[in-house]
Amino acid sequence: MIAAQDLHTEFQFPQEAESQLSSDTDLEDPDGKNAKTGKGVAAKKGKKALGDKAKGGGAGRVTGPGWVNGHHQENGMENMTLFEVVKMGKSATQSVVDDWIEAYKHDRDTTLLDLINFFIQCSGCKGAVSGEMFRHMQNSEIIRKMTEEFDEDSGDYPLTLSGPQWKKFRINFCDFIAVLVRQCQYSIIYDEYMMDTIISLLTGLSDSQVRAFRHTSTLAAMKLMTALVNVALNLSINMDNTQRQYEAERNKVIAKRANDRLELLLQKRKELQENQDEIENMMNAIFKGVFVHRYRDAIAEIRAICIEEIGVWMKLYSDAFLNDSYLKYVGWTMHDKQGEVRLKCLTALQGLFYNRELSTRLELFTSRFKDRIVSMTLDKEYDVAVQAIKLLTLVLQSSDEVLTAEDCESVYHLVYSAHRPIAIAAGEFLFKKLFSHRGPEEEGLPRRGRQSLNGSLIKTTVFFFLESELHEHGAYLVDSLWECASELLKDWETMISLLLDEPMPGEEALNDRQETALVEIMLCAIRQACECHPPVGRGTGKRVLTAKEKKTQLDDRTRVTEMFAVALPLLLAKYCVDIDKVTNLLQIPKFFDLDIYTTGRLEKHLDALLRQIWEVVDKHTDTEVLEACSTTYHYLCNEEFTIFNRVDIARSQLLDELVDKFNRLLEDFLQEGEEPDEDDAYQVLSTLKKITTFHNAHDLTKWDLFTSNYRLLNTGLQNGDMPEQIVVHAMQCTHYIILWHLAKVSDGTSVKGDMVTLRKQMRAFCLMCQRYINTINNAVKEQAFTILCDLLLIFSHQIMSSGREQLESLVYSPDSSLQAELLNFILDHVFIDQDDDNSTDGQQDDEASKIEALHKRRNLLAAYCKLIIYNVVEINTGADIFKQYMRYYNDYGDIIKETMSKTRQIDKIQCAKTLILSLQKLFNDMLSELGFNFDRSSSAFCGIKELARRFSLTFGLDQLKTREAIAMLHKDGIEFAFKEPSPQGEGSPPLNLAFLDILSEFSSKLIRQDKRTVHMYLERFMTFQMALQREDCWLPLISYRNSLQAGADDDTMSVISGISSRGSTVRSKKSKPATASKRKLPEEENSSSSSDAVWMNREQNVQTPVMMHSPHLTSTVLRDPKKMRPEDSFTATFTMPAEQHPHQPVPPQQQQPHPQHQTTIDYNTQVTWMLTQRQQAEARQQQERVSMHYAKMRNHMQQAIRRGSGLMEDDEEPIVEDVMMSSEDRLEDINEGMDFDTMDIDLPASKNRRERTELKPDYFDPSSIMDDSVLNVSMF
Repeated sequence: MIAAQDLHTEFQFPQEAESQLSSDTDLEDPDGKNAKTGKGVAAKKGKKALGDKAKGGGAGRVTGPGWVNGHHQENGMENMTLFEVVKMGKSATQSVVDDWIEAYKHDRDTTLLDLINFFIQCSGCKGAVSGEMFRHMQNSEIIRKMTEEFDEDSGDYPLTLSGPQWKKFRINFCDFIAVLVRQCQYSIIYDEYMMDTIISLLTGLSDSQVRAFRHTSTLAAMKLMTALVNVALNLSINMDNTQRQYEAERNKVIAKRANDRLELLLQKRKELQENQDEIENMMNAIFKGVFVHRYRDAIAEIRAICIEEIGVWMKLYSDAFLNDSYLKYVGWTMHDKQGEVRLKCLTALQGLFYNRELSTRLELFTSRFKDRIVSMTLDKEYDVAVQAIKLLTLVLQSSDEVLTAEDCESVYHLVYSAHRPIAIAAGEFLFKKLFSHRGPEEEGLPRRGRQSLNGSLIKTTVFFFLESELHEHGAYLVDSLWECASELLKDWETMISLLLDEPMPGEEALNDRQETALVEIMLCAIRQACECHPPVGRGTGKRVLTAKEKKTQLDDRTRVTEMFAVALPLLLAKYCVDIDKVTNLLQIPKFFDLDIYTTGRLEKHLDALLRQIWEVVDKHTDTEVLEACSTTYHYLCNEEFTIFNRVDIARSQLLDELVDKFNRLLEDFLQEGEEPDEDDAYQVLSTLKKITTFHNAHDLTKWDLFTSNYRLLNTGLQNGDMPEQIVVHAMQCTHYIILWHLAKVSDGTSVKGDMVTLRKQMRAFCLMCQRYINTINNAVKEQAFTILCDLLLIFSHQIMSSGREQLESLVYSPDSSLQAELLNFILDHVFIDQDDDNSTDGQQDDEASKIEALHKRRNLLAAYCKLIIYNVVEINTGADIFKQYMRYYNDYGDIIKETMSKTRQIDKIQCAKTLILSLQKLFNDMLSELGFNFDRSSSAFCGIKELARRFSLTFGLDQLKTREAIAMLHKDGIEFAFKEPSPQGEGSPPLNLAFLDILSEFSSKLIRQDKRTVHMYLERFMTFQMALQREDCWLPLISYRNSLQAGADDDTMSVISGISSRGSTVRSKKSKPATASKRKLPEEENSSSSSDAVWMNREQNVQTPVMMHSPHLTSTVLRDPKKMRPEDSFTATFTMPAEQHPHQPVPPQQQQPHPQHQTTIDYNTQVTWMLTQRQQAEARQQQERVSMHYAKMRNHMQQAIRRGSGLMEDDEEPIVEDVMMSSEDRLEDINEGMDFDTMDIDLPASKNRRERTELKPDYFDPSSIMDDSVLNVSMF
């Protein structure tokens, strides 16, 4: 249809227009002038001049109705520009366009100028095209002029602004273009002036570097193209109608033929053909000039606009656009790196495949790009994946032969996806593929029952479920099919028939595995219908149901109750010995409406159900089955319903029988002098397991099971030959007994003396568990440890919270020996390697057993960490836990990190002490293993340092909140470093001095004041000779001191014989006072000074361990913070003796003598070293002054150059975007360190743009948005 002609973007207009516009994309101005809009031709009387710059541009005289001075006049209100009218949206678009057309008929130049300024303003440009510019400048010059006047500082423009007003503006903008073309389609668009001007302008703007121009003009051009497609479609229809009329008239006999009508029809067809050719030329100009370049634009939004509109063209005018020449653009863009663009490709194709007539013409495209569409079902963007599956569903409906079995299988497994929209889309695909095809033999089958159509479909569902080999995801499969196949899944009558009825002759019956799958699917369907929310792991939570959904839910629940109240006893009787089936069937009663048992007179079926549950309990010892029975009894024993008494009697009878049997078996089992055989042990174990399972959900305190269980545990502890499972379940049962007893005491329903009994039983049981921790069997020890941790947590001081002070006598705190046993258990059974774990009984090769063993160890660690978090055990016991953070990070890192976080919330200082203690333990372990001459580059030392760095990161960024904790951490670390003397004698570094290298990892968390305080505390442990050491063995001390001095550049810190001094010259009195932003608040000064003194003075009386005597030099002046100057309030001042500094006398009352054990040294050495430090400080200050002076001179020079070139600070520069990606190297440099797929570079436009070389029309690097596989492969 559209001729493949070269696009000439230079349009010649009629002579009366007196103007020539060009879409040339040359933005360079050789003159380099930033001229304002020139003066136009003088306007007529009473009107503005054309060239005068109105608000937003677009002034001119228009005599049409509704327009005054080129502005739209509405209801006599003030004049508004076309942009303002569209933005406000108060007027109907139709009336606005009609007024503009009427004005265009009177003065087309001025009115067209308004339309040009409308597009300029919609781009966010504040400039305006004047009449003078319109007549004498080419498009390239106008666009360059508008670019220079694009004075927006931000990168926002109307199409990108948020808010309802701007969203509405985009809609009004698109509607305006569509209505404009529709209203002009019979006359104005063929005048070879308006459309040529608009297309030329939009083509030029679409090649602009300014993103706002490019985005807005591309949207306008694409919408203009869509409107022209509608016009071309109407012309095509009219041509076809005219041709048919002409053929009909010509085929008449000569006597009845009207030659005049034939001539009119021929003339009309010729006119329509001419109009069609002209419209095709316009569309060809837009397609070649805008689409071909912008569908590959660097901005994803622009690419998405192009793909969205080409989909509309192919759908509207399929005869012209639905061919391979246009489809290839959609196919190529499906490889776009931005999900937004890929999504538009899929939605465009969905519109085509939805129409069966169009889908038949897409065979070649489908065969070429089918693999890409199938791969997009696994797209990283969920929205794209959903639409890809929906597209494949439409492809499947159009033809069954297109998709292969492998293609379908790649979609089938997505029904188990955790993302619900993807799963639902895959469920619809599955339903269309497997359930929508009915053969002739299926017609006339009954609606319900085993022989119905649903019966075969349910079987198909079961077969698919089993073949997927994801048997534990039945709930996900049901949820995926629920929206499209809910009626099938709610056909419980057919499911029951398939399970209970005998198969018909010739019918293949379900095997045991298929029946198990059917029971699971049936249970999942019942749960979905009664709960009305997706399964766990799919969905964000329960949503509010509508009234219709609530009614459907109640109806489904009633159907389930009425149907399964009768069928469930029969199903349990048939599958009584099958563990999996019984476990699932026993979960159905919790979805019953129990009132129906009474209202529907179904009590006999209730009795049958209770009898079947009794038989299940009697026959099974599996934990899952017993828990299902216990849960069913718990749900049925609801006092709100009238069936409570009936169920309660049945439950009591069952428990009476179990307890009597247990006591009788226990007596025989514990008889002295007889060796218990395996049968007796099995009977005791099975009965105890049933009682324990029921005790979890039901109160059995009236049967007094504590005595028998305690006796059983005590006997096992004395003899040591008790089977481990009996001990484990006896412990669990006793644990439940104590908890139920505590519940009665807490509720106030207990009798007098129950609290004393509970206290005795609880303490006796805790001691029993403590003794069992030291046994041999791992399972018994783990059970005893877990229960003991739970009891210690329950009966801790937390039990008195929420107004339960009467339970104070029940509080039980572990002593130090018990805490040590618990900690040792964790270290021996949790922090072990997989190969050392013997709890899996030789099944280490089994990956599942390894995971289960790890899960068990994590539970043990979590149980102990809860004791630390709730302050049941001392926080410092966590040091042995925290030191394992790095080594076992993959297994327990999350638990240890959460424990550190919780303990810091409880006590920041104690937590910091615990962290440094854990590092000290690791350091001591390393010394024991490697000796004191270890290499600090060894993996062990580096591991400790890395752990310290991780600990440092956990303190966060707020240094004030953790100030005291960090300071105490450094204090403990310094004391540890100097604690032990050197084994090599005097003059060698202390044994633990290398620990300072580890401690330096926390220096960055100190605020500046505390760094000086910590430095002063460090110097108390140092001697003068230590400060002068530079050997490698002293490097930890040097690096730690440097880390404490970092960040205090304004304070020249010197260390002279253990005293921290500023050692700098006195500030000049003429110096500027500190600004408010840098001045410390009085409260902060006091707090910092006081906190510095608190823990510093706490150690005044402590002797410095194993250090040489420090020389006595002079006193340190410690001023009162309130009396000090603001700039001196945060540091101590070192003062030389009066004979050395006569201008700085030291008042005797301010001198603080040092401890008596310090001796004097040679003062000449001290003075020489101090003067050296002072000279170095003055040299650094002089260098800084020179640098500042140079920076000021450079700044003044730059400002002078800027003033000379006319680039003043108040000049506004437009925001443009560099879409020209010149080289791969440059692109790689830009993208280095970033994870963006496509770079959006918004640069301020340079006003010296004249020096740039001419830009190409197409600013696009294909590698920035597409895969290589797209670029190098031709389509067909």
